[in-house]
Amino acid sequence: MDYSELKYENVDFESDQDKKLPQPPLVKERMREESIDLPRNFKDLSIQTDFLNIINTRHSSRVYTNEAMSLLELSYMLWTCQGVKELRGKKYATLRTVPSGGARHGFELYFVCQNVEGLEPGTYHYLPMEHKIEFLNPLDQVKDVLSASLCDQTWALKANVIFYFSYIPYRTEWRYGDFAHRIALVDLGHVGENIYLASTSVGLGTCGIGACVTSICDKKFELNGQDEFIFYAQPIGKVKKEDFVKEKSFYEFVEKEGL
Repeated sequence: MDYSELKYENVDFESDQDKKLPQPPLVKERMREESIDLPRNFKDLSIQTDFLNIINTRHSSRVYTNEAMSLLELSYMLWTCQGVKELRGKKYATLRTVPSGGARHGFELYFVCQNVEGLEPGTYHYLPMEHKIEFLNPLDQVKDVLSASLCDQTWALKANVIFYFSYIPYRTEWRYGDFAHRIALVDLGHVGENIYLASTSVGLGTCGIGACVTSICDKKFELNGQDEFIFYAQPIGKVKKEDFVKEKSFYEFVEKEGL
């Protein structure tokens, strides 16, 4: 994506990149010494290839089956929304599975695991350069923590995993200054839609959540809330086609109130 025209809206704008200040790291450093390898044999998944069907059947899912998710399915979901395909220069930019203004990719991906084969329930951090994950902490009373962090949206508690995205402002501010936050909002839309389309392609369900309690989420993932903070979540879980009928009940108030 090209946002070079932004500097022409303000002729006095000079970014830290223009000032030759050091570029911030492309990704966050490891938080733990140990990491877990993720499988990449995505061809072993039953992936829909009819793109129009994926677009037409994509919807928000709030009903999950509690059936276990495979590690390969989790790996696929992580890869399709934040995976690094190429590195430009020595440390100049990453080209990922999602577009980003100036290839800044200002997000980090964390998740709470509840029901994934081979993984202990708890909090994790995705390492996109290596396509690995690191286990952060186990969670006591997982459902209570999840409910509080998502403004008591209890329907999300049956998801196999819940992705939480943090924003590291200076990654984009280094190039775009005050324009950075506009770009971040656009970039987050790309990420969220990739999760929707990828989950649909392998028979999983998801629903984007903007109502996150930042203070609870930041504490859960050991963030300081200033240089990095959580601001978006997406539960992902196993679903059944027949449960889509239940999804429609979410909008019963429309008919009751004649809207």
